[in-house]
Amino acid sequence: MKTLPQMFAPRAVLAGLLSPVVSFSAIASSPDATAPDASNPAPKPYTLFLGADLDIQQGKEFCRVRDVAGDNLIATVNGTVQSIPTTGGPINLRVQRSLKLAGTLVQIADLTSDRVYTPANDPEKKFAREQPGWSGQAQYDLAQGHATQAAWIATLAPPGSPGRLKLDAEAKAAQETANQVAGDMKGPMYNVGEYALKMHQELALKLFDAIEITFEVSAPAVVTNPYIVIVAQYHDPDEAKGTVHNWIYAKTLDPIDRTPRKVTIRKGGFPKGFELEGYQVHLYDHGRELATNVAERQMALNRDEAFKYVLIEYLAAHKGANVPASPGLTRLPPDLRERLSGAQFTQTFYVKVTKDGLPAGTYVDPSCLQEVEDSYLRSVVADIRFKPALEKGRPVDGVALLKLSDLRM
Repeated sequence: MKTLPQMFAPRAVLAGLLSPVVSFSAIASSPDATAPDASNPAPKPYTLFLGADLDIQQGKEFCRVRDVAGDNLIATVNGTVQSIPTTGGPINLRVQRSLKLAGTLVQIADLTSDRVYTPANDPEKKFAREQPGWSGQAQYDLAQGHATQAAWIATLAPPGSPGRLKLDAEAKAAQETANQVAGDMKGPMYNVGEYALKMHQELALKLFDAIEITFEVSAPAVVTNPYIVIVAQYHDPDEAKGTVHNWIYAKTLDPIDRTPRKVTIRKGGFPKGFELEGYQVHLYDHGRELATNVAERQMALNRDEAFKYVLIEYLAAHKGANVPASPGLTRLPPDLRERLSGAQFTQTFYVKVTKDGLPAGTYVDPSCLQEVEDSYLRSVVADIRFKPALEKGRPVDGVALLKLSDLRM
């Protein structure tokens, strides 16, 4: 697990969540959207949602966090992938909010959060640890036991003998010690009631310094390399009203499948008496954020709507640029690896792509003269939507390089 000690994020992230590139309504209501058949509406297996990306400061630059491994964050720094420990000292992180598209909706159930105490700050644990009533009783029992034993040993010596006189004196001293301990226990130091009152007074102050978040997680398909990121907003009671800080926590999880599994996150380090303003849970697999049923501003999309979003984002990111065609929205069958040979799975194919992002033929040569003969492979490629080639930012017909092993299943 990893707690990120010092995190900073622009206030705009907390207040405005950063304006996304495209609005949700623009996806479904754009003029060229295909009107669905009301009697047979298209399924909506994709989810558009407001996600989060983490950037870690390295020197003067912020680098995107690509993955989490153990207690380390994985980021590309100066062109090199580096593993950055979170336990070696303060680090700076910031949160970037953006719209994301995912095809798998992970279920998070029974999500709860609460402010709690760290063991050192817990009034009940402090009561059990610090009040000496029980330890005083133990001291008295030990002293009285010594006194009783000394008195019994003294009776074994003949009355009036020098040995008896010495043993009687030792027994008397032991009893005086026991009486002294008993007297001390009557003082306020050993008053269990006073300590209990103090404990309840501290509990009433609610000086929580930790957070606990629990939930159950499951997924329709196995998530092999997941990690969770929690972004919480909190207020320090010693600061001016309205001052909000970001707290960011990342933790690797075991693989997720259809069986719900409980996750509990409990971390301290908050100012005593902090106020929890809100929090968001983000789930990732191999560094790619997944949609969950608790994601913010989520919207279900059918395939045409999802591809429309991909194109809008693509064109916005490459204004005036010359870009070759590339895969944009994949839907690979689950039996793909069994149906294709190893060579086919790793081979590079050449796909003619229209300016609308549709495949118009699959070939084995760069000149697109020798078409693929395997009908199953052709059907797989026909079901892929492509980002079209761009010339000065405008879509044109082009050719995309396609290697099925590089696509997400």
